[in-house]
Amino acid sequence: MLRLHRPRSRIVSRRSHMVRRRSEDRLPVLSRSSHADAEPNAVRAIDRIVAQATLTPEPDGSQPLADSLPSLSERTRNTLSETLAGRRQGLRGVLALTGPALVTSVAYVDPGNYVTNIQAGARYGYALLWVVLLANLIAMFFQAQAARLGIVTGRNLAELSRDRYPPRMVVAMWGLTEAAAMATDLAEFVGGAVGLALLLHVALLVGMVAMGVLTMLLLGLQGRGFRPLEILIAALVSVISVSYLGELMIAPADWGAVLRHSLVPSLPEPAAITLCISLVGATVMPHAIYLHSSLTQDRAPLRNDAERARMIRFSDREVVFALVTAGLVNMAMVVMAASFHGSHSGIDSLDGAYRTLIPLLGRAAGLIFLLSLLASGLSSSLVATVAGQVVMQGFVAWRIPVWVRRLLTMLPSFVVIGLGADVTQSLIWSQVVLSFVLPLPMATLVLIARDPRVMGRFRMSGRIAAGAWVMVGFVALLNATLLLQTAGVLPS
Repeated sequence: MLRLHRPRSRIVSRRSHMVRRRSEDRLPVLSRSSHADAEPNAVRAIDRIVAQATLTPEPDGSQPLADSLPSLSERTRNTLSETLAGRRQGLRGVLALTGPALVTSVAYVDPGNYVTNIQAGARYGYALLWVVLLANLIAMFFQAQAARLGIVTGRNLAELSRDRYPPRMVVAMWGLTEAAAMATDLAEFVGGAVGLALLLHVALLVGMVAMGVLTMLLLGLQGRGFRPLEILIAALVSVISVSYLGELMIAPADWGAVLRHSLVPSLPEPAAITLCISLVGATVMPHAIYLHSSLTQDRAPLRNDAERARMIRFSDREVVFALVTAGLVNMAMVVMAASFHGSHSGIDSLDGAYRTLIPLLGRAAGLIFLLSLLASGLSSSLVATVAGQVVMQGFVAWRIPVWVRRLLTMLPSFVVIGLGADVTQSLIWSQVVLSFVLPLPMATLVLIARDPRVMGRFRMSGRIAAGAWVMVGFVALLNATLLLQTAGVLPS
């Protein structure tokens, strides 16, 4: 009896083809176009050993091809292509398209938001809810525009800025953005460490070390492609959202007053302007704008303008869903903290809020608060590290190992806490720094999105650009007001 054998040339060709596909999928940032560290050699060796040990030999006696099994990220990318081409519909197609906005929404529920929202609610009750709502609407607009930029151009905001502006200006933009990244990491890393320290009943510095180790371990998922990290972050965001839904069911609230203060602007006192600025800085994050354009720039091969338009429509819907969820979580934080207003208005720190929640609302409320804070710190630290890689590679085309970047961004946090600085005030002023840097990416995005040479038929219209400049002006006005208060020109 004759036995049929697969030609050796086909096996080699198939093997090399799949190796190329897997190597493309192992880019370290959530977007395929970023270029950072490949998966460590040790991990690749372990993969090969496991594959050889578990796969069954083929009938002709040759070993099967482990690389012929597509990765999760490859399957997601294939489903994306079929969905955009109209060959696939239903839930699976929707899930494949979902990811970038959920990842960037983590920046809007990080520990910096916890601190500013707790202070806003504890000091002023519901009075500053309108600031949270307005900041969330601004964030929604600019995240949608950043996603559109990546979809249309196939490049991210930092890369386009490098091509558009003089080298010295690009370096200055990069320096300011890195300063904002360090301020972001201070809030995210220390906030998550506070939650871990309270949960495990250990010192804050021990919690910071444990937080650093956990973040390093989770960053190893980048070597598996973009999809596993997206799924992890979506799970952590779900923990945060469900936690605050639970808090709202426990905490008493005057819903009529919540609605009124969400729609009617008011400023209880001049000193509240600093808190308003930190609320904006904690909500509209500079690194999230750069990151979102990177996550969408090469997520799926777009063959024509019809597919680009379809991708933009879905991206807009995802941004609305993700940031409405994040906005509701932020407003829920303020509503919960308003329980402290009056008899406990001095409660304005993370540990103070936790210790006050237990006698006021029960032990379950305190535990939910800590779990959501830990999930917030972990997820936002992961996203901030990835965003930092995007910013550095985009502006100056430098690459450093992701673990080196993580160590460098953690170092200022250890210095600040080691010097005995007040944790709450450090986190508040870190958000103020973000607000001062924020007009830079906002204005840059509007200028590039208005350029027909870059965006073609997808360029930002004049009316939309006018509204965008009003938003940029609002943030700049808040920043100028704080400067004038600090100089003594305005009452503080």
